[in-house]
Amino acid sequence: MLGIRERRNPSPCVARSLQRDLPGEVIADGLHLIERVLPWEAMPATLDGTFAREGDLALADMLFFDTETTGLAGGTGTRAFMIGASDFVPDGLRIRQLMMAHMAAESTMLRTFQSWLTPQTRLVSYNGRCYDAPLLNTRYRLARHASPLPELAHTDLLYPTRRRYRGVWENCKLATIERRALGIVRDDDLPGSEAPAAWLTYLRGGSSHNLKRVLAHNFQDVVTLTRLLMHLAGTDPLATA
Repeated sequence: MLGIRERRNPSPCVARSLQRDLPGEVIADGLHLIERVLPWEAMPATLDGTFAREGDLALADMLFFDTETTGLAGGTGTRAFMIGASDFVPDGLRIRQLMMAHMAAESTMLRTFQSWLTPQTRLVSYNGRCYDAPLLNTRYRLARHASPLPELAHTDLLYPTRRRYRGVWENCKLATIERRALGIVRDDDLPGSEAPAAWLTYLRGGSSHNLKRVLAHNFQDVVTLTRLLMHLAGTDPLATA
């Protein structure tokens, strides 16, 4: 009959495109906090930092962190839309992730991340000295905040990893090291290069499906940093090499 259209159930692809929900708690306008604690074996109070050409490293002071950004070029046009961090608490390994649902939440995200730091905090990253920390320093400056990062100790695991594994495997990318040295195989991982498109798609009214995959990727990154530190310090019984 003319003028009447048959109503059909949307295909899975259409249904997926309409997903807009995001996990976690909305702690400020446009800012989501996702927090989880993983059970973890009891850890020593300090780790031998010889692998990083440092002395004993106090585990309680460590904050493992990684950002997801709008590009790899850096500069004032690149921003972090997600900051993931892990640290040890009495119940295990705590993973906290901050994610912006719109650009206006950036200043609040930066202040929230700063609230996780103390003068005793030791940052732990993978290539964070050259990428994540300078990028955040720029974002703090553009938001007219003093960056807390330059005053903190920073152990970048990329350099001791290169010293140990350069020439052993095909490269020293984090994905290679976690697979080869830690025995971690990611399932349905969204490549980091696709993270900017996932966030921008969401900002433009698209699906949150791939943005949730970015969250999962970032989550695994900060867990892997923890395992890698233990492996380099000789305290990870799960490592394969």
